[in-house]
Amino acid sequence: MQTMSMGKKRKKEPRFPPGSRWYIGYEYSLLVLGTFVVAASFNVFLEPNAIASGGVAGVSILLQELAGVTPAFTQWGLNIPLFGIGTWLLGRRFGLKTAVGTALMPLFVLLTSGWEPLTMNPLLASVFGGLGAGLGLGLVFRGRGSVGGLSVLAQIIAKYTGLSMGTSMALIDGSVIVAASAVFSIEQALYALIALFITTRAIDIVQTGFSTSKVAYIITEHVEKITQTVLHDLDRGLTRLTAHGGFTGEQRPVLMVVVSQSEVTRLKALVQAADPDAFVVITSATEVLGQGFKVGNG
Repeated sequence: MQTMSMGKKRKKEPRFPPGSRWYIGYEYSLLVLGTFVVAASFNVFLEPNAIASGGVAGVSILLQELAGVTPAFTQWGLNIPLFGIGTWLLGRRFGLKTAVGTALMPLFVLLTSGWEPLTMNPLLASVFGGLGAGLGLGLVFRGRGSVGGLSVLAQIIAKYTGLSMGTSMALIDGSVIVAASAVFSIEQALYALIALFITTRAIDIVQTGFSTSKVAYIITEHVEKITQTVLHDLDRGLTRLTAHGGFTGEQRPVLMVVVSQSEVTRLKALVQAADPDAFVVITSATEVLGQGFKVGNG
């Protein structure tokens, strides 16, 4: 596999070099901010409307209904053994961040428990509560931390199976929603399901961003011509992959080009002009890091 690039663009340095004090501070800032957003969303949207959309927070809503236990105390009580599991399986550094998140999450829930609900409409509460929880958790995970609770199990599943954090959370939290249908009602469980879906999508968006880049695979008989066109006219680098035709078995090059959304039309026009018979496949790229695209830790 050969990689070609123009070398025109100056390499950007990460805003916070990994391992530096600024980088560690950046991660912990995300952890604190994200934890606060989750706790606030819990108290102004989810808890007042009895929407147990999963996690220890959802369990605390169920126990408040069944036994009158204050949600913050339930969260502290359940987080302690799960903290030990996370430290054991995910490492000492994870344990330190989990300790911070485990302590802060119930604390913020307790401190914001007196806030007035922003809505008593369960549909609105499930939408905006799920969005707030997802944004907060996405920030926490982006800082490579955890708020403790069942999110520890989600991170373990994500680490050892390759599933996204959103999917891992959904698998674990489904059981909480089933319990909510028994404690409250099927309707409340459906609202919780809406909140959970929005939470998982928001987590993935915060972690990977909105897809604004595209990957183009170009198969052509005029490799050098299109290579020079992409390098000089589009001012993008490209990678030459080695492939084999499925029918003929012959070796042929495939050009891979990563472009921004705004450059797709120009790329297609340039390729069409250089080789009208070129075969082009364009797909979305969830996240692109490197020269000419996003660099650093944000």
